[in-house]
Amino acid sequence: MNARRARRLAQASVAALALAASGCVNFWELPIETPIKPKLDVSGFQRVLVVGFIAGGNEEVDSNLETVRLLRSQLRTKSSLRVIEADVIALPEVAAQEYRRADAVPPEGAPQVQQLPSKITNEKELEAYDQLFANAEFWKKIGEEYQQPLIVTGTILFTPHATSGMVQSDREVYDDFGRRSVRQVRTFQERKGFILRPKFIFIDGRSGTPLHSESFREQVLYNASQNTPALQAYFELMDRLLPSVLSTMSSQKVRGTRILLR
Repeated sequence: MNARRARRLAQASVAALALAASGCVNFWELPIETPIKPKLDVSGFQRVLVVGFIAGGNEEVDSNLETVRLLRSQLRTKSSLRVIEADVIALPEVAAQEYRRADAVPPEGAPQVQQLPSKITNEKELEAYDQLFANAEFWKKIGEEYQQPLIVTGTILFTPHATSGMVQSDREVYDDFGRRSVRQVRTFQERKGFILRPKFIFIDGRSGTPLHSESFREQVLYNASQNTPALQAYFELMDRLLPSVLSTMSSQKVRGTRILLR
């Protein structure tokens, strides 16, 4: 939605500039801000607890800890909710404890509890932990401990990725008179990078029930000869999706311009 609005504003600006250049009209460019309502009604909460995530993939980056730190930092300035400072919960350990307890005394007629993988490398293995997010009793206890906040949790999969193929790029060329021009060329390149697949789950700390969940997928690729640290790539990818995550809990503003013609 934001991208389409930006394209429309850009097209309107180009048209206005073309008319002005022809001497037909005068124009004024005015900055505007368009508010976007949050996807989730958080009026019933005063606090927010980013409790932790089930994380897997690249072992160079602690995606759980880094995501908690980043979200808490952003929410302090971009949300009306008070951010609770608390230790990050080791959710894989909690899930294993809940699994053993449920497996030891299964309720009559209950479905078989899915085995939890010790090491998470793909999305299928992450799905085994869905049973923890559906455990209302556990989340209600967490909510009671922290005065019934909005709880933010979920899963994070951050994995390396490599590909190769034809890539289009701009190349500077100069003629015999030293005049510069730019040409588009296609070259075969090997590239490597990372894929970030987070799923954010918002839980009502009063009842322990999930209110909303949202999944994302972002990818970044670099030249194979470029040695980009995994942590740098992680922050680059999180920067892209943070506005969408924050818009779930708080109103955001899209900045743009409006062209007035006369």
